[in-house]
Amino acid sequence: MKFMGLTEKKILMLAPMAGVTDLAFRALCAEYGADYAVTEMVSAKAVCFGDKKTAALARLYEGERAAIQIFGSEPYYMAKAAESLLQYGPVAIDINMGCPVPKCVKSGEGSALMKNPVLCGEIVAAVRSAVNVPVTVKLRTGFDSAHKNAVEVALRTEEAGASLICVHGRTREQMYTGSAETETIAAVKKAVSVPVIANGDVVDGDSALAMLKATGCDGIAIGRGAMGKPWVFAEVAAALAGKEYVSPANDEKYAVLCRHLTHMAELKGEYPAILEARKHLSWYSKGLHGSASVRRLANTVTTLGEAIEVAKMIFPH
Repeated sequence: MKFMGLTEKKILMLAPMAGVTDLAFRALCAEYGADYAVTEMVSAKAVCFGDKKTAALARLYEGERAAIQIFGSEPYYMAKAAESLLQYGPVAIDINMGCPVPKCVKSGEGSALMKNPVLCGEIVAAVRSAVNVPVTVKLRTGFDSAHKNAVEVALRTEEAGASLICVHGRTREQMYTGSAETETIAAVKKAVSVPVIANGDVVDGDSALAMLKATGCDGIAIGRGAMGKPWVFAEVAAALAGKEYVSPANDEKYAVLCRHLTHMAELKGEYPAILEARKHLSWYSKGLHGSASVRRLANTVTTLGEAIEVAKMIFPH
C-alpha cells in the first residue's frame, strides 16, 4: 500500500469520533503507534459562515499526520470549506459519508449521502479540485440491509479522485449495534485500486488480525476500541509484527491519563474540559474492579485536581 509515504505496511488509523478524537487524544494515540488520524467532523457550512468552533475542531499539533474531516451535502460548500481548512495544515481532507446520527441524516448528510452515489462522486470531485492534498472518504456498508451499496459508492468516489477509502462494516440502520460484517469491506477492497481501510469492532491484536484476514485491506481503523485505551495501537502493531505484547503498567497508564486530562484543560479551559473528560474517565475505568463506583464519582468531577484523584483510583500504583 502507498498512501502519504506509508508504504509496505498496514496503516493503523485512529477513526474519527465526534467528541472523542480531539487534539489531546490524537496525540496520545500517535505516541502509541497510530500512523494517521482523522479529526472530529467539521460542518462545511459552519466553516463557510465563520463559526468560531471550527478552529478548535480543526486544530492540529505540529507535525501531526492527520486529515480534517468535513461533512455536508452540497459540493460547493464542501469544496469551499476544504480549501479554507488547509490553513490548519492537514495531510488530507476526509469526507464523512458514514455518520449515522439523526441530525446529520435528516439534513441529507453523513450516511444519508450513500443514498445518492452520484452526489457522492460530485462532492469528492469538487473537493479534489479545491485542495492540493489527498481527499479521502469514510463510508458505511450502506444505508440499510436492503441497500448495501458501498462498492458502488466507493467506485464513484475513486473515479472522482479519492485517494483512500475507509469502510465501517455496518449500515446506517445498525448504528453501532450488532457485529461489523467483513464481506462488504472485502468487496470494496477488490473493486477499487486505492487503499482501503477496514473499520469496525477492532479492539485488540487478535481482532485486528481477524479483520485483515477477512478483508485483505490495507490497514485498520480503530474507533471505539481506542476509547480509554490509546495503547491499543501498540498492541495491534505488535500483533501485526508477530511480536509479544506487554500491556503498560499502571503507573504508565496513570501518567497517560493525567497527561490526557491536563492537555484537555490547556486546550479548552479547565471547567469545560473536565466536564468533557468525565466520559474519558469512565472509558479508562472500563473492565476494572470497582469501575461502577469509579464512574459514579467521575460524573461529579469539576476540576482537574478532582479528575486526577479519580485517575489514581482507576490506576493505583
